[in-house]
Amino acid sequence: MSRGLRRTLAALLALILLLLGLLLTLTQWLPRLAGIWLPENTRVELNGSPRWHHGGVHFPAVRYLAGDCELATVKDVALGWQDKRWQLSAQAVQLNSDCLQALPQSEASGAPRSLAEWQQMLPGADIHLEQLSILPWQQYAGRFDLSLDKTVQQLHYQGDNLQVDARLQGQQLQIAQLQLSHPLLPKPLDLHGELTLPTFANGLPIAGELSGDVNLAQWPQPLAVTLNWQQQQGTLVINQQGDDQPLLQLPWQVDAQQIRITQGHWRWPQADQPLSGGLALTLEHWQQGLENTQVSGRFNLLTAGRGGKGNLVLSVGPGKLSLTDSALPFQLTGESKFADLQLFGSMPGMLHGMLTDPQITFKQGALLRLRGRLLSTLEVDEARWPLAGVTLASRGINGRLQAILKAHDPNFGRFTLHLDGRASDFWPDSGRWNWRYWGDGLMQPLNAKWDVKGTGSWQDTLISLDTLNTGFDQLAYGMVQVDKPRLTLTAPVRWQRDVAHPAFNGGFTLKSGQTQFSYGGWLPPSELRFEAKGSDPSRFIWRGQLTAEDIGPVRVHGRWDGERLRGEAWWPAQSLAVFQPLLSSDLKMRIQSGELRAQMAFSAATQQGFEAGGFWEVKQGSVWMPDSEINGIDFTLPFRLKDHQWQLGRRGPVSLRIAEVKNQFALQNITADLQGHYPWQERQPLTLSNVNLDLLGGHVSMPELRMPQHEPARVSLREIDLSRLITAIKPKQFAMSGKVNGELPLWVNNPQWLIEKGWIANSGPLTFRMDKDMADAIVSNNFAAGAAMDWLRYMEISRSWATLDLDNFGNLTMQSEVKGTSQFSNRRQSINLNYRHQENLFQLWRSLRFGDNLQSWVEQNATLPSKKDPQP
Repeated sequence: MSRGLRRTLAALLALILLLLGLLLTLTQWLPRLAGIWLPENTRVELNGSPRWHHGGVHFPAVRYLAGDCELATVKDVALGWQDKRWQLSAQAVQLNSDCLQALPQSEASGAPRSLAEWQQMLPGADIHLEQLSILPWQQYAGRFDLSLDKTVQQLHYQGDNLQVDARLQGQQLQIAQLQLSHPLLPKPLDLHGELTLPTFANGLPIAGELSGDVNLAQWPQPLAVTLNWQQQQGTLVINQQGDDQPLLQLPWQVDAQQIRITQGHWRWPQADQPLSGGLALTLEHWQQGLENTQVSGRFNLLTAGRGGKGNLVLSVGPGKLSLTDSALPFQLTGESKFADLQLFGSMPGMLHGMLTDPQITFKQGALLRLRGRLLSTLEVDEARWPLAGVTLASRGINGRLQAILKAHDPNFGRFTLHLDGRASDFWPDSGRWNWRYWGDGLMQPLNAKWDVKGTGSWQDTLISLDTLNTGFDQLAYGMVQVDKPRLTLTAPVRWQRDVAHPAFNGGFTLKSGQTQFSYGGWLPPSELRFEAKGSDPSRFIWRGQLTAEDIGPVRVHGRWDGERLRGEAWWPAQSLAVFQPLLSSDLKMRIQSGELRAQMAFSAATQQGFEAGGFWEVKQGSVWMPDSEINGIDFTLPFRLKDHQWQLGRRGPVSLRIAEVKNQFALQNITADLQGHYPWQERQPLTLSNVNLDLLGGHVSMPELRMPQHEPARVSLREIDLSRLITAIKPKQFAMSGKVNGELPLWVNNPQWLIEKGWIANSGPLTFRMDKDMADAIVSNNFAAGAAMDWLRYMEISRSWATLDLDNFGNLTMQSEVKGTSQFSNRRQSINLNYRHQENLFQLWRSLRFGDNLQSWVEQNATLPSKKDPQP
């Protein structure tokens, strides 16, 4: 082998060894070589060994770092040459936009290249990225395909939420499709159009037009979006389909220093009250990037309603918006007047933090006020929200939260409420908010002053009411007046708002002083303990018991459905004597024995008021009164109360049964039924029926008494024993025997009469015997009447008939006819006696001195017999 050949082979072998070494050490020298052309403080790292596969070089992973921040990560990248075109592909590419701030600012050197010059430098290449994602917008990740050559560049991007088809030829960029999906959009936003790019690729397009359709969940009709411009100005217009007047119109201008939106207009016709306004926005030094762009603007809201016209103005800037540290001051001032409400605000603040997650902090003096009608009947005199120091962010509200509400309701009265607390990253059902509250007011329907205070918190989905103390100085409603009722907690109220496991529970105690009833009775100081359990404050059941000294316990339970409170109460059987306070002292009645039980259902709502229904039952009751004693009382009272009206005996009549009444006239076997309404009306009468009693060996009955009364009630007297009557009233001057019948037409609400055209007649023979002392006294006082007294000392009456009338003042008028036979000194004489008698029955009843009155009458009216019978 010649020396030249040996040298050639040695050189070739050395070259092969060099190439092989370079290939094996590619991961060490290639990043360093690339660093010569990369920006300062940036570097490329290759992870894993490269390999040759299917005519291309494959790298397992490539990382591009700016400082310590990973700007780009490429996995499974391949570079090859095929069909005279470069082929670049990667399995996944991830870019982190937060690392852009770590890149050094580039300094331009030399004359800039035009877009055409850049395009002429492009090699023929096809770039395919199976998945491209840019943080923090990874939801728009998708497949990226880019085809490059010197004349045409084409982009196709396919993702779940973003799709793009675009073609660039020279300076003409044609967008065939730009489709964007977002949770706020029920249908994707679809844009298309054509743009003319500037000669140098360092500015905005010099002309173009984009148009498309968008659907919003908050808007009932599809919207049409149009963006067009020429040179350095253009207009963005949003229209509702079928409406010529735009919802948003933004004329804009742009130059090297500023982007300006002037005389912009917007309107919102979908609200109960249409809204509109204007806006202006200026972006200065926009070409220096977002970090150096100075933002300022003005937005306003025009309203008209209660109190006239309103103008709410939001001024922003000058300040900056930044990906890392925004600082944009703002001032919200003015007033908004709607149909029922008026809002007033003066709220200076600062928007700061990352643009992707900004924060708003309100400065000293920030205050929001409200007046007007908040609900259908609630009139807000003033509501105040001091906001100084409060911070709003995506993670929640932080700072001191205060509110003061002064309001009144025409039906319920005036009140004032205060709320003060502190929030930590709080949103509804997220974070924590601790608070305390206090207030007072006047409850007009109950003629009561009230106050309230307590503490609580809202931790994530759990709302807790830790303390509560509220009450009234009194409650006066209808026939009831309650003294100083007060509600406190026996167990904290917990409301779990978790949708999967909702819960609501708590324990309460309601204490009150005496409860006075309009009829004169009263209930001793009472205590109601109850517990609530349900899914939320608008749906729960409650259960408890009521005690009032010796009365009770009364078991109660019910439910609340957000509009109506329903419940039931059971009064267990217990001694009737404990209910003595429920009786009016005017009755002068003392309960001696017996048993009472009761049951009631009730309901209360704002429009309905209070309704109740149930029954009371008394068994074997005994009552003492100054002039009588009542034994064997069985009483059943089914009732219903609605609109301050009692319905007595709804399914069965009120039933009264009394074994006996001991007084001057003993009564036995008393019955009475009552059914109807009180207070009564023509269409809703009250009827007393089945009135019966045994009296003086006879019977008294009344079939029916109807109120309002159009006909008299017929009180019937049957077989009343006069000897028992004389025994009861114990007159010394005379004695009678025999039985009488009668009928007394009874009026209750007649303007004149209590009894009109009543009658009493004998039932069988009657006897009348005058006391000897009385007869002798009459003879001595009146000689003319003395002759007649001999015939009246003893008389057998065959017919006695009397009619009587009794007016409302107690004046009794009685017209009597008596026929009989008198026997004196073994002689019999026929007697016909006619007389008219007037007496005030009320006074007579109080005196019950029938004998003295009879003696006085006989002295003045006795006459000689009209006919004599022969001696027997």
